[in-house]
Amino acid sequence: MLFYSIEEILWMLAAAMMVDWIIGDPKWLPHPVILIGKVIKTIENRWYVQSKLRGVWLIVIVLSLSVILTSIIIFGFQFIHPWLGYIANVWLIAATIAIKGLKEAALLVYTPLKHGDLSDARKYVGYIVGRDTANLSEAEITRATVETVSENIVDAVISPLFYALMGAAPLAMLYRATNTLDSMVGYKNDKYEHYGWASARFDDVLNWIPARFTGLLIVVVSFLNKNFNGLRAWKTIQQFAHQHPSPNSGIPESAVAGALGVQLGGRNVYGGVTSERARMGVALRQLDRDDILHSILILNGVSVLCAGGILCGLFINYF
Repeated sequence: MLFYSIEEILWMLAAAMMVDWIIGDPKWLPHPVILIGKVIKTIENRWYVQSKLRGVWLIVIVLSLSVILTSIIIFGFQFIHPWLGYIANVWLIAATIAIKGLKEAALLVYTPLKHGDLSDARKYVGYIVGRDTANLSEAEITRATVETVSENIVDAVISPLFYALMGAAPLAMLYRATNTLDSMVGYKNDKYEHYGWASARFDDVLNWIPARFTGLLIVVVSFLNKNFNGLRAWKTIQQFAHQHPSPNSGIPESAVAGALGVQLGGRNVYGGVTSERARMGVALRQLDRDDILHSILILNGVSVLCAGGILCGLFINYF
């Protein structure tokens, strides 16, 4: 059986967070998200038509395969021994979380910036953003990194935990498959405007509650850390989040901008085409490369709050 008590799920979530914090995503271990990406690409190569209906069928097929295969893996291990079923759940849930990976990706950008190496910083920031990075200044590299960390607190932490809490690894993997679909085909361009429409919209739906919870957690972290401003983070969400083109990304981004007292958003270039993004926050000071470290502190703070919430849930369940 694949139904678990709340106590079992909380223990699995705690273990999965620990696995991600300590191990992350080792390159030698097969990663489910890579497999999901290959499935999406295979379907696209054989089936692509600029059609919203095809796009709907794409997410039905990919999400169904993700849930079914995840359930089969768990059931197979559980059939051998119940503890193996728990271990499979923990590994698969950990694969949907990326706290360590997000932190390391941001530090890869920060380290060359610290040593004045803009060339390497541009290269590494290009791994985590879709915009053109060849001519970015230090401030623009910093902004791109801080924006990525801010937005991905939802995708890499809160949403996977939220869906794992509701349905263990199968639902966490359903979320990760949706997020992967959005990152691969959910673009408003000539190729994916219709084919990727359903993927982008479904990702928005799944992130709606987690994004707002993330904003609240960032505000709490900002109140607890004297280096940040919790009240300003809250006010910045109220004032700026709705201006973001995404119904969800503007919340963590504006919260971090307010907490740090900087402005995020603005001019980006994609494929040589300039795009003006809504600006989040009031620039009380200029962005500095150390703001990358500050955004990582907020990421860690949110993660610790989540872990604390999980442990409190276990404590309450016992008493």
